[in-house]
Amino acid sequence: MLATQFKTTIRAFSSSARLHKSLSKWYQGLWQTRKNEPPFDHIVQLGDPALRQVANLIPERELKSPEVQYLVKHLTSVMRAYKCVGLAAPQLGLPLRAFVMEFKDDLRDQYTKADYKLREMEPLPLTVFLNPEIKVLNYDKLIHTEACESVRGYRADVARYREVLVKGYDRHGERQELKLHGWNARIAQHEMDHLNGIVYTDIMNRKSFTCTCWEAVNAKQGRVNLSFAKK
Repeated sequence: MLATQFKTTIRAFSSSARLHKSLSKWYQGLWQTRKNEPPFDHIVQLGDPALRQVANLIPERELKSPEVQYLVKHLTSVMRAYKCVGLAAPQLGLPLRAFVMEFKDDLRDQYTKADYKLREMEPLPLTVFLNPEIKVLNYDKLIHTEACESVRGYRADVARYREVLVKGYDRHGERQELKLHGWNARIAQHEMDHLNGIVYTDIMNRKSFTCTCWEAVNAKQGRVNLSFAKK
């Protein structure tokens, strides 16, 4: 299947011309019967080589292509299905420099007012970045607990810069830049790390690494199932 060919060849392609051909073949394969091939409908887990590669730039002429538009829509769909606040293309098995972010206002109900303020949280509408670059604007670091759908079932304390500027292209292939601070800056840094083969476990406070359901494991005498499917 052409999608399989895309998966195996894109990692070896560095020239934009060859990547252009691969993207076209992959998109054609989407119209055939899909099997379990990237871009996945699930989020890959730590250990998958896709999470450790430096993702490829998307050729500029491809930014408005149907292939990239499909990728953006699929990233958004999976992010929302998993109810997370950010997702990068490598997490769906594709080594391409693309990520999406969204922090909905109704998420404030999951935090106390004190925590929401302490973490400098605020709503962020759906934001798409293609071929992003990041610049630190405030070198103060904030330490907060962080999790990742590619390390499902765990969390840890991670230090992140307070304010950043992200430049790149939006979902329409137009140039954009966005200044982010607090929690939204953390989301952007987390997703940028994925594009560079970095997972939060590489930079976490190791002693804070915690199983999110350890209390349930004890209460149910170990009879706890951890699902890696959509919520």
